[in-house]
Amino acid sequence: MAEQKIKHDGKIQIGANIRSVRKSQRIGQTELVGRLDLLGISMTRETLVKIERGIQHIKASQLKGIRDVLQTTYDELLSENH
Repeated sequence: MAEQKIKHDGKIQIGANIRSVRKSQRIGQTELVGRLDLLGISMTRETLVKIERGIQHIKASQLKGIRDVLQTTYDELLSENH
């Protein structure tokens, strides 16, 4: 079965939320991608840039990995007003 892909929908800007949480923790894009790699989640920095800009879908496994690396919640990543 294909992995579920998620994209923002106008109200919920997943990429902007990821960027906000990442920056608040002073974690660079390259560092985040490196930490995801340690968890076995494949993502390039270019992919992360596109996700944060809202121009590329994020896979459910990538969202879970980002949540784990940033030690945040789905609620925060999927909030409407970040």
